[in-house]
Amino acid sequence: MKNKNLQTYWNAFPDFGWSHLLLRIPLAVVFIQQGLSKLPFDPTVGAAFGLPKLVWWVVTYGEIAAGIGLLAGGLASLNKIRNIPFVAELGDLTTRFSGITMCSISTGVIWVVNKPESLTHVILYDNLHVFLWVGGLYFALRGNWAASIAVNNK
Repeated sequence: MKNKNLQTYWNAFPDFGWSHLLLRIPLAVVFIQQGLSKLPFDPTVGAAFGLPKLVWWVVTYGEIAAGIGLLAGGLASLNKIRNIPFVAELGDLTTRFSGITMCSISTGVIWVVNKPESLTHVILYDNLHVFLWVGGLYFALRGNWAASIAVNNK
């Protein structure tokens, strides 16, 4: 009896399938802004952080591409678009790869550029990069899972 009441209670809540956008859009905007702020590409800026030209190039264009990829992956979860063959799967892969890229870049910023004293110091005082890292990890692990499941259940 208790279980039925609890199930009725939870069923009363509306399902907001677009909730991933509340995290996806601001995270993508921050990464795109950070990448665009490094343009035009100048290897001497990266050298000031002790980064070689190639690494600085990957960071600059990786931030832009990861942000755009996160948005493109989200578009692939739209009802009319995800029903096109392989779009849901491609959108899921794009979202996951963008998340992995975000984690990689955020890790580099935290450990190479900021050089924190400890993990506790990072968690307590580097909130922005921790948020970017956790957001990237979320999308790397989750992808567009809900959208892919919806397509496969049709």
